[in-house]
Amino acid sequence: MRVAEALSPDAPLQAPGPTDAALVWFKRDLRLRDHAPLAEAARFGRALALVVIEPEWLASPECDPRHVAFLLECVARLREDLAARGLTLIIRTGDMIEVLERLRQRFAFTHLLSHEETGPGWSYTRDRAVKRWCRQEGVRWSEWTQTGVVRRLSERSGWAARWAARMNAPEAAAVTRFNTAGGSAPGSGPALALPDLPTLTDLGLPPPAITLPPAGERAAWSTLESFLDGRGRDYRKAMSSPLSAAEGCSRLSEHLAFGTLSMRCVHQATEARIASTTDRALAWALRGFASRLRWHCHFMQKLEDAPDLEWRNLAHSADGLRAGDGVNTDPIDEARLAAWCEGRTGYPMVDACMRQLRATGWINFRMRAMLTSFAAYHLWLHWREPGVFLARQFLDFEPGIHWSQMQMQSGTTGINTFRIYSPAKQALDQDPQGIYIARWVPELGSAAYPSPIVEEREALAAARTRLYAMRRSGDARSEAAAIQKKHGSRKRARSASPRKRPASAKPAKDQGDLFGG
Repeated sequence: MRVAEALSPDAPLQAPGPTDAALVWFKRDLRLRDHAPLAEAARFGRALALVVIEPEWLASPECDPRHVAFLLECVARLREDLAARGLTLIIRTGDMIEVLERLRQRFAFTHLLSHEETGPGWSYTRDRAVKRWCRQEGVRWSEWTQTGVVRRLSERSGWAARWAARMNAPEAAAVTRFNTAGGSAPGSGPALALPDLPTLTDLGLPPPAITLPPAGERAAWSTLESFLDGRGRDYRKAMSSPLSAAEGCSRLSEHLAFGTLSMRCVHQATEARIASTTDRALAWALRGFASRLRWHCHFMQKLEDAPDLEWRNLAHSADGLRAGDGVNTDPIDEARLAAWCEGRTGYPMVDACMRQLRATGWINFRMRAMLTSFAAYHLWLHWREPGVFLARQFLDFEPGIHWSQMQMQSGTTGINTFRIYSPAKQALDQDPQGIYIARWVPELGSAAYPSPIVEEREALAAARTRLYAMRRSGDARSEAAAIQKKHGSRKRARSASPRKRPASAKPAKDQGDLFGG
């Protein structure tokens, strides 16, 4: 479904000629290590690197100032690292085609080098325009894979083996110095001048509503190493509770979303640590983490194979089920949506989680799933509007995972079990002493705290009646088989010998690091 031919990092292009020049287009791959386009650019006599802040991104409903601010911090670190190796990184704001046209007038690049991207609809439309422009201008655009996502995949058989082959392949060659004499010096012309990075004010954006975590490649590796060196020892049991997940999860999700380290590096570093450690509890915990890396790409693959996943129900048998799905023309219950977004539903665990998310930009997977489940089943809201709101809150917004999860947790995939979370049970299981709720809902028990927005038993009875009636229809059953073939998971062979589980450990059902880990 995507637009340019992918090339493997171990299959370099034909040797560049003396007049060839490379432009490395950075998108969500803001790093040096394991970066195939950079490795390819090092073979050129002239090269330049580019980041473009596009109006389509800034105007998209999922974009928030926190995303832009984090990207700018990552780009600042990347520009420093590239300059130390002799490659200039320029940052432009504007339409991608217009940027390319202006840049080519000053730097006559013959090759555009980038990674593949599985993004939202606006980036897909942009990539098609770039492909047309490259053909018209005689520029060769080459893309490399950086995740387990496979383009033009007809069905899932064999996908896990392909994922493992990619993740176990050698990293792209490291580049210590670029031979770019006469091609990318800051004084090469007005179009290549290096002004300061744009600010949020320059872009017409307010400051982010959260304190950003450390950004950039060094921060990403520091986070990974602290997790593998022992912070992840309680991963399997720590990931479920919002009290322990912030420390016990890997906290790599925003780094994977912005590409400050590669999935392959995370996979290989994790496997190496499992193989080398004598700490059985740590090995068992990291094995659980390693298995979830494949799930990360599994859900991204869904958007790659069904680009309209961010707008339409995956299972068309669910069309018309809720207002706002494009078929059901009833008005959306704006009051319910607002109460959920603002953390004032009258359900303390739901409200506490929403308030933490809004204040920090992160919350663990189980609580994300509970928030989505509550919106879908208790409030009977279609997933699109809650999904847009959550996308703006999540610093680690990853389109493929996000929209796949919004649909799965809302019961519109046609193949997944309905996951209906009880906020009261989650509070008892994950916050038995009420510490978390007391922190985020301090007015609980006073007149300031609202009554429950819906009566749970009645709301869920109505939801189940509708959902199971939908699943029993003949159309839903026949559709489910096709969806399972195209999008369903397959069993994965282990990539390393499993360690025995410590007697005290219990397997966790969370998909922690694919969606807020």
